[in-house]
Amino acid sequence: EPLYGYNQVMFPIIQGCVYPELRKRAVDHAVSLVGDSEAVGGFAIGGLAVGEPTEKMYEMLELVCPLLPDNRPRYLMGVGTPANILEGIARGVDMFDCVMPSRNARHGTIFTWDGILHITNAAYETDSQPLDPKCDCPVCRNHSRAYVRHLFKAKEQLAGRLAVMHNLYFYNTLMERIRDALDAGEFAQFRKDYSERLAQRI
Repeated sequence: EPLYGYNQVMFPIIQGCVYPELRKRAVDHAVSLVGDSEAVGGFAIGGLAVGEPTEKMYEMLELVCPLLPDNRPRYLMGVGTPANILEGIARGVDMFDCVMPSRNARHGTIFTWDGILHITNAAYETDSQPLDPKCDCPVCRNHSRAYVRHLFKAKEQLAGRLAVMHNLYFYNTLMERIRDALDAGEFAQFRKDYSERLAQRI
């Protein structure tokens, strides 16, 4: 019986920190329990992006993703930055969730197509550009960096709201462009163009 009008599915979680043998054991155990059960919608990969070096996270994804069934989506829990998403997809991840776009926005961290900027920095005090000149979100169409910085410095609640609006729009647009690149067979070039750029500090 659907709960709240939706069918419920389970995602067994693959744990094991950065230890390859533990990860393999977790995959083997989860896959053996699942079989062809329709109640299992996919597999979650947990215990990463919790303080280990980023390269270790990528190593675990390179290990785990090929071991999971191809007919079920792979969900990387709690990840992450735009660059993490690109690199996760390149290694076989299908789904993500993370508080980063909203939580970091409330502290003045803005994600842009040229990297990450901290809007409270003095460099933006009189900057009349939008948060991201390459973005067409409502915030970028109507407000300057200087204005958003002023709101943060004045401790106005609107500051966080505008920053969250921009970051969520940016993440949605990023995912849309990734899907388009995958459909067009151009993901490798998109990754090459943006993985390092999106991670750099402006």
